[in-house]
Amino acid sequence: MKKKQPNEQRVTVLYARLSRDDEKEGISGSIQNQRAILEKFAADNHLPNPRFMFDDGYSGVTFARPAFMEIMELAEQGLVANLVVKDHSRLGRNRLVVGQLLEEDFVRLNIRYIAIMDNIDTANGVSDIVPMQDLFNEWHAKNTSDKVRRVMQSRGNAGIPLTTSAPYGYKKAPEDKNHWIVDEPAAKVVRQIFQLSISGLGPTQIAKKLRSEGVMTPSEYFQSVGINCPTKPPAHPCNWSSGTVAGILDRQEYVGDTVNFRTCRQSFKQKKQLDRPQEDWKVFSDTHPAIIDRETFALVQNLRQHRRRPDRTGIVSMFSGFLYCADCGEKLYYASSKSSKQPQAYFFCSSYRKNSNVCSAHYIRESVVGQLVLEGLQRLLWYIQVYEKRFAQEQMERFGLQEKKELTTKRRELDRAKQRVAEIDQLIQKSYEDMTKGLLSEERFATLTVSLENEQRQLKADIPALEDGLNATADKADDLQKFIQRARQVTRLTELTPEIVHEFIGKIVVSKPEKVDGKRHQRVDIYYSTIGLWTAPEPETLEREYMAYYQAMQKRKKRTA
Repeated sequence: MKKKQPNEQRVTVLYARLSRDDEKEGISGSIQNQRAILEKFAADNHLPNPRFMFDDGYSGVTFARPAFMEIMELAEQGLVANLVVKDHSRLGRNRLVVGQLLEEDFVRLNIRYIAIMDNIDTANGVSDIVPMQDLFNEWHAKNTSDKVRRVMQSRGNAGIPLTTSAPYGYKKAPEDKNHWIVDEPAAKVVRQIFQLSISGLGPTQIAKKLRSEGVMTPSEYFQSVGINCPTKPPAHPCNWSSGTVAGILDRQEYVGDTVNFRTCRQSFKQKKQLDRPQEDWKVFSDTHPAIIDRETFALVQNLRQHRRRPDRTGIVSMFSGFLYCADCGEKLYYASSKSSKQPQAYFFCSSYRKNSNVCSAHYIRESVVGQLVLEGLQRLLWYIQVYEKRFAQEQMERFGLQEKKELTTKRRELDRAKQRVAEIDQLIQKSYEDMTKGLLSEERFATLTVSLENEQRQLKADIPALEDGLNATADKADDLQKFIQRARQVTRLTELTPEIVHEFIGKIVVSKPEKVDGKRHQRVDIYYSTIGLWTAPEPETLEREYMAYYQAMQKRKKRTA
């Protein structure tokens, strides 16, 4: 049981609160105005040991306010005799919490509560009207929240950024606070983070590297340049976390887009932000300068979908997350041998590791994978550069894609269908006018209308399928063209890099090794991004074609010399 404090030690708390919405009402509700009223009331009524405490910028819906929580801590120690506020809404605008405070907590803690303007004094009992006041106070908060939400929805749908501050790497333009410009010192770190991700490092490893280099965290940087930041700087300088790095890698704003409505709140009483599904986001393209190009951003997103775990030495393979077992379909784990003389890095089936009865090891050395991938890519890239048109035609036929002429024909077919739908509306309208003028009989009008409406109904049913097929074909053709363009840029591939692997490789399927004629054979299928599994022409064919290509190039050089 708590020891009761002597009356001379107990204080009278004069409490003031002001939210951002209350500030719009002017000086009458300011902290200083509330303080003057409270101190005068305490002096006139001889309330003992007055102590002024306030929360500035806090909504009445929440009770996680610094000053109010301090008051309740003092109250639990038996040090609060009276709690005085200017009006009842200063205590709070959540009727359930306020009701519990008045009817239970203040009674238990022996606190006299006074709301001056509303003539509430618990020494005289709580009126039955007070719960109604609490309800109206809550309604006021709800209506204010609804108005703010409507304003934010209007701004968000207009493409105005809804974030209070610009993302790390940007700053607000001096002439237009709704426009972001590149903040070069921070943007340099953002580019470094994306480059480290492409090189094969995960968020935890990137954070560790930034810490070792003494790079300031975003909150530290904002504080150093005088920008208010809701996140407090870390206790230890340059203490980057994996969450901060992952947040930067996920932000689409770095490609120049404005992304609104990422988060929402379930209720105006709850301040916790909940993530919205990505399909509910509102994205506006190219609204500000890009720090990261779209190809790099897409590559990083694709890369992060493959979880890459380092082995016990802390090394991450560039192939981690790409290798799959041909039998059970699970990923192959990356590991290295314990031999200190010549350690070997290798992959093996994750199902086998968990239960050896489920699958076999499918053991394959990393060096073998690297050699196969390098040779396969060299053949593919050479083939594209020498026989680009043939390669494009082969892939178009393989995936059932139409050529440009066929795409043009389908587009015209779609345009005709849409045009015909509009024409039918005009024909029906004209037929109706002819009927009213006596130029067309009612029976003929009815027959003509039914026929036209049936045609229009069928066209409207066909148009979505035509659009979907055309869009899908166009998207696949665009992806194939981008793949070919990127392949043309890699003129001489002598070694693999994480960027090359993640850009050109989709997955690698490893079969279990088998012995054929006493020799160990193991099938490895390489699936390339965009085109999937690709089989090169026979080596003899490739060699003959390459020699012919080489001789033709030599003759061309002699003619131009």
